[in-house]
Amino acid sequence: MSVQILYFASLKESLGRGVDTVDLPEGVKTVGELRDWLVANGAPVLATTRNLRCAVNQEMAPAATPLKDGDEVALFPPVTGG
Repeated sequence: MSVQILYFASLKESLGRGVDTVDLPEGVKTVGELRDWLVANGAPVLATTRNLRCAVNQEMAPAATPLKDGDEVALFPPVTGG
């Protein structure tokens, strides 16, 4: 299964990129498993980012949200503005 991952705000800065397209291994089927897999494969900042938000196909998604081939997954830390 292939998904596109978009990184925003400080995640984009920390990782040095705003987008990845990845082929996921068989055992990665949910947003939470994707995050764990990314941490184990070179994105440790995702493990230490508090209150990380995720969206799948532009809709907010909890960790248990299943993924399917071609999904767009956005990862972003909480941001404030005023």
